[in-house]
Amino acid sequence: MTNSNRKSEFVTENGVEIETYIDGDGPAFFILPSYGRDGAEDYDIFTAQIVRAGWQVLRPQPRGIAGSKGPMTDVTLHDLGNDVALCIRTMSDGPSVLLGHAFGNAVARIVATDHPALVRGVILAASQASKVPEHVAKAPFIAGDPSTPATERLEVLRTAFFAPNHDPSIWLRGWYPKTLKMQHSAAQAVTPSEYWACGDVPLLEVFGQLDPFKPKEYWTELRDQFGDRVTTVVVDDASHALFPEQPVPVAQAVISWLMSFH
Repeated sequence: MTNSNRKSEFVTENGVEIETYIDGDGPAFFILPSYGRDGAEDYDIFTAQIVRAGWQVLRPQPRGIAGSKGPMTDVTLHDLGNDVALCIRTMSDGPSVLLGHAFGNAVARIVATDHPALVRGVILAASQASKVPEHVAKAPFIAGDPSTPATERLEVLRTAFFAPNHDPSIWLRGWYPKTLKMQHSAAQAVTPSEYWACGDVPLLEVFGQLDPFKPKEYWTELRDQFGDRVTTVVVDDASHALFPEQPVPVAQAVISWLMSFH
């Protein structure tokens, strides 16, 4: 499904050009997508729900996706956060709410850390725990490699990304290997301690009940660390992909939390 009503805008600074999809009107709500994937179809149903709740949804596309361009080597997570900060400064009337899905949560966190005046709240969607089994951590690089046999990719998608009664084959497409490689390198160039606390903004974490990146023993980890700053919602019948699995329940949880920002 594609969104025929969305518009697109570009911002450019210091050799970086970011294309952002924009839906609706109202206070700004930014979606930052997962490793090696775009911010389009995976989030269309969710976006429509947030727009109906009175928010403007902006989806900056990572470098190497759609019309977004910029250096793809010697990049750090701080640089990717700066890309988002540029979009907030240019396209938003004030501090914005950021939702980061999976890898996108690290980008959201570093924006809140490096540019606190631009962020009023952060949603960590399907963010991984502080410790993840190695075979789970490797999953995006198998699923996102089109040179890997489809049978192997499907098995990884079943075990690491999708709950049992959901179709993982929809994620055989929609990967951008060059962007994935760039993002992985950018993440490796920093330590989680540089961004983990996410400044001091309110946090909502939303994750699937069956997400192997967030084992049950870590479900209270952030609240134990940061107390009442954190609201936690566990979504039934969902795994790490989350948005193509349960877009409406995720939107309902997000909208309920967003009511405190109006």
